[in-house]
Amino acid sequence: MGTKAIIGLGNPGREYERTRHNAGKIFLDSLSERVGIPLNHQKPIVQWGEGEWKGEKLILVFPLTYMNLSGKVIPWLRMKGVHLPDDLLVILDDMDIPLGMLRFREKGRSGGQKGLSSIIDALGGDRISRIKIGIGRPIEGQDPSDYVLGALHPEESRLLEKARQPFFDIVDRWLFSLEGKRSEPAL
Repeated sequence: MGTKAIIGLGNPGREYERTRHNAGKIFLDSLSERVGIPLNHQKPIVQWGEGEWKGEKLILVFPLTYMNLSGKVIPWLRMKGVHLPDDLLVILDDMDIPLGMLRFREKGRSGGQKGLSSIIDALGGDRISRIKIGIGRPIEGQDPSDYVLGALHPEESRLLEKARQPFFDIVDRWLFSLEGKRSEPAL
C-alpha cells in the first residue's frame, strides 16, 4: 500500500491565515480535523501530518515556502515514498471560479496560479490531480494581488463553509478511485 499525499497551498504566517489565497490551507485544516490527522510535524520547508484513513496511508502537507515556491516540497514527498504524480492531490484557490464553487481536475496548466505552477515545474508535467476552490474575482480596478491576499469577509467564509462537505466528497472519491478501488462512503 502506497502513501497518498494531499497538499494544501497557501502562504505561511499569521497575516495570511484567513486570506483568499490560503483557501487551500483552510480546506487542508478542515480535512485534517475530519480524518484525525493533525499537522503536527515540521521541517524548514514543510508542515505535515501522517496517518491512516479508511485503510489508506495518508500524508497531509502544507508547504512553509511562499506560494510561488510550493514545488520545493516535491523532493521531500519523493523521500517519503509518495508515487508522484499519481498519488498526489493539490488543493488551491482559483479566481476564475465563483466564490465557494469547487472544480476537480486530473491535469492541466496552472491557470496562472503560482503555487500550482511551481509544483508542475518541479514534477516536469501537468498530470496532477487538483481541487480548485473558487474565490471569485476582484472588483474592477482592484489589484488581483491585493484581492487574493485580502482577508475573507464573513459572508465569504460562510460560502466556503458550505463547500466543505462537497470538498470532502471529492477527496473521498479521489482517494478511493486510485488503483481501481471501489468507492467508499463519503468522509
